[in-house]
Amino acid sequence: MTIISSDYLLVCDEKFTVLEKCAICFDEQIKEVASLEVLTSKYPDAKVIECEANTVLMPGLVNVHVHLEFSANKTTLQYGDFIGWLNSVIEHRDELSTNCDDACIDKVLEDMLQSGTTTIGAISSFGVDLPSCVKTPMNVVYFNEVLGSNPAAVDALYGDFLGRLEESRGHESSNFTPAISIHSPYSTHPILAKKALEISKMRDMVVSTHFMESKAERDWLDSGEGDFQSFFENFAPNARPVNDGFSYLELFEEQKILFTHATYATDAEFEIMNALGTVTHCPVSNRLLGNGKLDINKVKNLTLGTDGLSSNNSLSMWDEMRGALMMHADEEPNRLAQKLILASTSNGAKALDKNSGKLEEGYDADMISVKLPDSLQNLDTISLFLILHTDKAEKIIIQGKEIK
Repeated sequence: MTIISSDYLLVCDEKFTVLEKCAICFDEQIKEVASLEVLTSKYPDAKVIECEANTVLMPGLVNVHVHLEFSANKTTLQYGDFIGWLNSVIEHRDELSTNCDDACIDKVLEDMLQSGTTTIGAISSFGVDLPSCVKTPMNVVYFNEVLGSNPAAVDALYGDFLGRLEESRGHESSNFTPAISIHSPYSTHPILAKKALEISKMRDMVVSTHFMESKAERDWLDSGEGDFQSFFENFAPNARPVNDGFSYLELFEEQKILFTHATYATDAEFEIMNALGTVTHCPVSNRLLGNGKLDINKVKNLTLGTDGLSSNNSLSMWDEMRGALMMHADEEPNRLAQKLILASTSNGAKALDKNSGKLEEGYDADMISVKLPDSLQNLDTISLFLILHTDKAEKIIIQGKEIK
């Protein structure tokens, strides 16, 4: 049993409760939240950790959508336009995959951990990141991705996906959870999607998908025209969309589902997504690929992800929150900061079906301590100053164990 105390405790509940001079008693789960005096009296044999002045204790950060497999990218890929970026990914895919070995992915995961991320949703297209994701002390929800729009190739694509999924299931543990990703409506045949989703329902798995990320996707699904028309002509002359927005969304009924991007979703599509699951915002990736910005006021259950280093320069959730803070210039900064903190903690954990994200009794003891540069004059500003001034965690605790 351990007790940890700090000047400020960020619960990350729906009321955005902030407690002062408070402590937590925990083992693998949080046993009680009270004053240090109460807890040391009640649990006299517990180890006691007293954090430095101006320290904030809060849930570990949750990055619900990250691609690790192209983490070797720095200056290789083209930014500014989604189709231009996609063509550069195809052109340099082998080179980037070769350069992104286990050591590369291990380093990226370590950097994420040190910044205070304790849970990730890793989107895996090829499975090369599996050894590193199994090894990291972070909680990993490992989304085995399926994609392919050619009906003649469905069986082969499904077989490859099934092999990767079964391999990941062999590593299932308390901090590694296999899951399923359906790539997107423009790239995944509904037969292939339905076959994968049958497994997710049967095994109660979380599902992730990209949805309406670009204008090119919007135009293609609505009319079979636009930039994707010439893109698909390179692979399959006379190609037509295999889904439309509504038929694609219907596939995900009764699923634990995360929709990512949604920058070009309609009001009617938002209504469906809000009813089915959560919407994940990736602001830096959207900016770099020329995809505009998500209307966060249309989202009921907002989560946050960094996407990958193929379309970002950092996988730190603090950097991502800072990007979102500056992108949404019409929002009042303190309220927006609270929304981003919740998107990166309790909302993210709930979306990934994890028993964490809040500092309350019964939740997993996944928490971090971060240090503010000065004492707060107003508790309502804590989320904003955390986002503005934090780059790394002072202490990292996952499932009750402090990670050095």
